[in-house]
Amino acid sequence: MNIRLAVEADKTAWDAYVLAHPDGSLFHLDNWRQSVEQAFGHPSHALLAEDGGRVVGVLPLGEIDSRIFGHFLVSAPFAELGGPLADSPEVAGQLLELAAEIGMERDCAYVELKNKSALDGLPTKNLYFNFSKEIFPEVEANFNAIPRKSRAAVRKGINEGLTASFGNDLFDDFYEVMARSYHQLGTPIFSRRFFRAFLDVFGDDAEVMVVRNKGGHPVGCVMSFYHKDRVMPYYAGSLWEYRQLCPNDFKYWELMKRGCERGYKVFDYGRSKVDTGSFSFKKHWGFEPTPLAYQYQLLKAAELPNLSPANPKYQKKIELWRKMPLALTKIIGPTLAKYLA
Repeated sequence: MNIRLAVEADKTAWDAYVLAHPDGSLFHLDNWRQSVEQAFGHPSHALLAEDGGRVVGVLPLGEIDSRIFGHFLVSAPFAELGGPLADSPEVAGQLLELAAEIGMERDCAYVELKNKSALDGLPTKNLYFNFSKEIFPEVEANFNAIPRKSRAAVRKGINEGLTASFGNDLFDDFYEVMARSYHQLGTPIFSRRFFRAFLDVFGDDAEVMVVRNKGGHPVGCVMSFYHKDRVMPYYAGSLWEYRQLCPNDFKYWELMKRGCERGYKVFDYGRSKVDTGSFSFKKHWGFEPTPLAYQYQLLKAAELPNLSPANPKYQKKIELWRKMPLALTKIIGPTLAKYLA
C-alpha cells in the first residue's frame, strides 16, 4: 500500500475511481479541487492510495487558514460531501492517519470530513441533511408529485409571468441576484471569480439559470451541476421583495422539468441545516431528509468547531451585514467568504 499526495498526472485515474465508487460525488472530482484552487489559491493536500499501481482510495483535502475562522483541513472545501472514498475501511483509516499527520505538520486545529455515512470512532456533528428524490420520466408525473401547496406556488409563479432562461452568458445577472440575496440574508458573497471558476472548469456540467418577472427584471437564479444521473442545484438566490411571485418554487420546477427532459434520474436538492427555512422548504416539496455525517479529527482543538450562521455569536454580525450598503458588501464579502468552507 502506498499513500501519497496526488499530482496533476493523477487526474484521470483519480476521477475514474470517483466515478466508479458507489459513494463518489461531484465534490470528490478533481474539477472541484481545481475550481476552488483556481478561485482562491487555498493549498490542496489531495491524498491518493495505491496498491500495485491501482487506485484503492482517495481523500480530497483543502487547507483553510484564517485569522477569523481558524486554521484547518477540510474534505472538501465549499462542498456538501468529500470524506474518504476507499476500497476498504482499512484503506480509509490509513488515509485519515496521513490527513491527521499533515494537519499536525501544518499546525491545524482539526480536520473536517464531510461524510455521507459516519466512520467509527470520530466525533460527529448532526447538522446537515441531504434532500434527493427520483425524477420520473414524464414531466406531468413530476409536477403532480409536488405536494399541493408547493404545486400551487409553482402555478402562481407561472401565472405571474415568471420566465426561466438557461445559459452561462447570463452570469452577470446571476451574480447580481446572488449578491443581493446574500446581502439580504446577512451572508458574505463569494467573488465573481469563484462562481466563474466552476463554469470554466466544469464546462457543460455546470449551468446558470436566471428567473425574470414579466417586466424582464431578474428576481431569482441558480447555478446547477450535472453529475452522473443527478441534477444538482447548488448555489441559488432570490430577491426578498419579489417573494410574492414565488420565484423559488418556480425556478426549482423549471430545473426539475429541464432535468426530466434531458433524461436525468435524480433531483438532488443539496444540503440544508436542520431547523432552517431551506430545510422546511424542501420538506414541503415532498423531499425526505437524509442525515449527513460531518466528522472531525480534533488535533489542537478541544471541541467541535461551530462556524454555522446559526451560532448565536454571529447574530449581531449578520444583522450588521444586512445594514451595510450592498456595494460595500460586494467589496468586503469575497475576502471573508473565501474562508467559509
